[in-house]
This record gives sequence, C-alpha cells and structure tokens, in this order.
Amino acid sequence: MASSTARGMGRRAACTCNIVLNAARPSTLHQAVAGARNYHGWGDRNDVDVRQAEKDMQRDLILSVLEAHPSARDSRVYLKNFGLTPTSTDTLPSTAAEGPDPPAFPLSGGSTPTTAFIERTSKAAEDEPATAKTPLAEELMMPTNSHTALVKIQGPFTDRQLESIAEGMVYLKKLGLVSIIVMDNENWAKEEDEIVGLSEDERKVRIIKLRERMKAETLKFTDLLEAKGGEARPLLEGVLCVRGAEFEDTWAPIASTSTSSLPFDDPSKKDLFVDSLSGIRDAIRRGEIPVIPPIALDAACFSLCVSANDAMRAISSGLADHARRAGLRYDSDMHLRNDVDLTPVRLMIINREGGIPSPARGGNPHLSINLAAEFEHINSTFVWQETHPTSLANLALIRSCLAELPRTASAVLVSHRSPRSLIANLITNKPAYSPSLHHSLLPLENVQHQPTIVRRGLPIRVYRSMDEVDKAKLTTVLEASFGRTLDAEPFYKRLEEDLDFIITAGDYQGVAIVTNEYDRSSGKPFTGKREDKIAYLDKFAVLPSLQGDGTVDFLWGALRDESFGLGLLDALNPNIGGLQGRGEGRDLVWRSRSNNPVNKWYWERSNGFFKIPPPQGSQVGFALFWCEAEDRIGLFRRRGEEELGTVEQLSEWSDAIGAIPSCWT
Repeated sequence: MASSTARGMGRRAACTCNIVLNAARPSTLHQAVAGARNYHGWGDRNDVDVRQAEKDMQRDLILSVLEAHPSARDSRVYLKNFGLTPTSTDTLPSTAAEGPDPPAFPLSGGSTPTTAFIERTSKAAEDEPATAKTPLAEELMMPTNSHTALVKIQGPFTDRQLESIAEGMVYLKKLGLVSIIVMDNENWAKEEDEIVGLSEDERKVRIIKLRERMKAETLKFTDLLEAKGGEARPLLEGVLCVRGAEFEDTWAPIASTSTSSLPFDDPSKKDLFVDSLSGIRDAIRRGEIPVIPPIALDAACFSLCVSANDAMRAISSGLADHARRAGLRYDSDMHLRNDVDLTPVRLMIINREGGIPSPARGGNPHLSINLAAEFEHINSTFVWQETHPTSLANLALIRSCLAELPRTASAVLVSHRSPRSLIANLITNKPAYSPSLHHSLLPLENVQHQPTIVRRGLPIRVYRSMDEVDKAKLTTVLEASFGRTLDAEPFYKRLEEDLDFIITAGDYQGVAIVTNEYDRSSGKPFTGKREDKIAYLDKFAVLPSLQGDGTVDFLWGALRDESFGLGLLDALNPNIGGLQGRGEGRDLVWRSRSNNPVNKWYWERSNGFFKIPPPQGSQVGFALFWCEAEDRIGLFRRRGEEELGTVEQLSEWSDAIGAIPSCWT
C-alpha cells in the first residue's frame, strides 16, 4: 500500500513538473526580462541583476503552479488539452506496469461514485501515448497557443494592481491560454450617465475625452503586458460595430449595463456586434494578446462609447459564430487554412469585488454556481448591492456568454488580490475547494477573495413517486455509470415500495436515489413513521461524459439539501419538487465496496464509516458511510435524545443495509 501511494505521488510530481517546465521555458523568461528592462529602464544594469530578475520571475511562476495542487490526473488533462504534452513518452514515468492512479473524484474515463463498486477504467484512455511533435513546416503554420480566454478587466485599479493583473495574463499565456482582453472601468459608466443629460456641445467634448481615456488605459495595459514579457496588440477600433446607429446619435453613449442584470436574451442588446475578427485572429496567430476598449463604430464610422458588458457579449457571440463556421464574421475568412480556434474555453472577470457572495457561506463568495439551477434564486435573494454592486450584472453577462459557447466552457469571477487563482483554475478547472464538502471543512480565514467558478450546469429536479420517473432514462444512466446491466424488474419493484425521492440533474445525466429502509431481521414491529426509517442512498451516478464538469458537486449539494442538511437556512433552493429547506434533517447512510477507489471521495464528505462483512458468496466486504443530520440542536429538542450514532444504531444500519439485494444481473 505504501509503495502504491509513493508511485502515485511520484506520478503526480512528474506531471506537475512537466507543467512547470513547459511554462517556464527559457526563451519566454528571457523575453519577459528583456521587456522588463525596457519598461523599468534597466539598460545600464549589469548581467547579475538581469539573471536575478529572470530567476525571480521563474520562481514566481513555479510557485503559482505548485500552489494549484494539481493531481496527476489534473496535470495530464491540462497537458493534453492545452497542447503542452511532452514530445517523448520517456518524459513521464510509465503507469502500465504500476496499475491505475489512486483516483480523486471526479474521474475522467474511470469509476463513477456510486453505492456499488465498478472497475471500468479504459486503459486506452489512461495510457494514451503523448502526441508526437508536429513537423516543422506544419508547426510554423499552426498557432503556438491553441486556446483562448475572454477576459474583462473591470477597474478602476492602481498601477500596481494593473501590473499584477498583467503578470497573471502573461503567466496564463505561458501556460497555453492566450487572453482576449476587454477593458472596463466603473467610472466610465458613471460618466456616461452624466453625459446623457448634457447639451449637445458639452456631450461632444465629454465623449471625446472619455474615448481618449478608454484608449489611453488600453495602451497603458498593453505596455504593462509587454513589460511582463507578453506580446500584446491594442485593437482600439474596428472590432465592434453598432447596427443601425444614426449620425445624430454619435455623441450619445450606448446605455451602460455594468450595473444591470437584464436577461441575456434581451433584444436591446442585439445592436452591438463584431464586424470582423481579423484583428483578433491575426494577433492570436502571432502569439499576441489582443486588448480591446469598449468602443464601437456606427454606420458613419464615428466612434461610440459602449458598455464593456455589451462588448463582451458581442465578442463572445462573434467568437461562437467563428467556431461554428457561420455568419458574416467568418464567411470572408474561409480561404484561411489551419485557422486558429478562437472559441474561449474560459471567461474571466477580474474586478475589485471578487466572487458572488453566498448566504450559505456568511457572505463569502460562492465556490461554484450552477447557472441552470441557481441563477434566478441568486438574483431574488441577493442582498449585497452596496458592497458588490456589479455582481448580478456580471452573473447575467456570464450567463449570456456561456449560452453561446460549448458546454465545456466555464467562467471565473476573481478579485485582483488573488491573480494566482487563475492559474489554479486553468490547471485544475475546479474551484479552490469542492463545494460539496461540509462547510466545517472549508477554511475560515482569507476566504473573502476566493474566486467563484460559474458553469452552465444542469437543472435539478426532485421526484417523490415512481409514477413521475422515466424508467428508461434512469436505466440508461445507471448502466452507463456502473458499466453493468440492471436487473430492472425487481429493482423498480423495490423502489415502488421504498422510494423516498430521486434527484435528477438535467435530462437524467445524473441521479441520486434515496430509499426508506428498516431492519427487517430485528423482529420489531415497523411503525411506518418517518423517523423510524433509515434514509439510504441507494444509487449516486453521473454519466461518464459529464465527469469533471461540476455536475457531481451540484448533485451532492441537492442531495444534502433534501436529506441530512434539511431544516437549515442554507438548504433553501429553487429545485423543482424539492422541500426548499422545510422539514427535518435525517441521517443519510450508504454502502460501497471496500475496495472502491471512490471511497476517499465518500470519506471526505461523510461523518464516519465502518466495515461490514461481505454478502454471501462474495470475497469483498462493504464500507458503510453516513452523514449525520446537521440540525443537531433541533433534532435533540424534537426527539429528546442525549446521544446519536450509538453502537446500537450502527448495528441497526448494518443489518438493514446489508440485507438489501444486488440489483445487477
């Protein structure tokens, strides 16, 4: 066991080192230091200072990568997705003879967390050889950075803060993600509101000054990127256009939505569009970071000041059209071969507010948000307008942008005080801490600047009768997740009698099945009262294609709200068919094969476990896990009990759960 753990740690270290080595390439670091010399006036410094600065930048990047704590699987997925896979299979130690890695859920291509053990890891996927290096001629024609992020930098920021943000953007580029940056400043929106009420002559003067400030800040940030070693290109005009704008409207700014949470499909937001992606595409092909101010041209080629949020929506839509090879934005570029993929894999909003506040975390940021299930609820319960005035507008912006992008795209809202968290998100594509962990396991200090990860997600629904359940779809997800054939007739007959509820994510892409059980071997009469029943997590499954996209955390959160977390204020949710926090929490119990690799994930989310004997005819026993009802004070008051989780109770659970028959053929 110790040697296996050591091998797993060795593979994790090797993969992490490959990320660092690919990121901290000498040519890039030399370029960064050269830019820093030019920006800070280092021309007369000696070589010792230059080498020291180079070492400092390399050390900072390495520390940023290591602080992400990527698992071996996270590292391999990152290296594969961002084109930094080592050119030789000798770079990474072979895992073929050492067996699979100790997995940390969610797994891609491996076991799915369920209440029974499965071993369905695809060796072809796990041991996929590293991609061979592209021939020189083809490599010269292909872009160095194959993935992009759409980033809004929402000031105002001090020079030091902008420098820190620029450094983070350059680090992301070194790690394979080139940013398309849209500049924003909250003061611009305030000035636009003031300009609307002025006379025409005054509006002209103020608008010209505002445009110049927008361009000046764009050029300033471009210079900072260059100083940090990242080639950048300001695209001051020509990217955005306004449809149908008249000449007399030139001096009136487009209404700002920086503090508005209008629906993403609001028709008034369709007037702004991307006229051409040639500037962005050419910059990406040349390894440059495009920096764009929120300035658009009208039908008479006059410049208009527009909302940065609307600019983000328009650019996102244009990039999505480019990915689909559709629309006028792409038709003129069809002659290009080996075109770069401009589809953003990340949306990033960097501001002073940070993540979206969560009532469940006492106002600290949400770790992760499922837009499909939580958007309306967050908008209706938000009470932080004074401290986070743009949070809802940014959430609406993310919703509209992600709606046009592939489901695998995600967004992050982050404070300028934690730029390194962007590196962690890029490498792991996960929140800083799993949102399905109990709140007591999360840190209590320095959490106000943690980023919020936002995904399109899936709607969550709760069923309490088998008459409402689509059995065919339920069978499909269970068999796909477990990799086994369901003995459907006796399984559904048992659910007809004992079902408590079924939670589904989306169209049965994920399910959690909870039944009511009792110890039939005790000889005691069963009263039928809810408090005498054992809440048993019979099945917990997610389609393999959705592993790693946050679905499992969203599903576990809904499970907690309907069972052991019920009765608490933070169990309020808008899930269709759910109890919405009203009721009494119950201890939740489930079993898993003792050699199930997902047991570590279960253990982190449970209050405890103990081993029970294997069923007749089997050589492998079970581990019985449980989560205690979190409203303990209310439970004591209602039941008058002094102690729960006694040996007698554990024995009762063991006997009742151990008697449940297998549902597989």
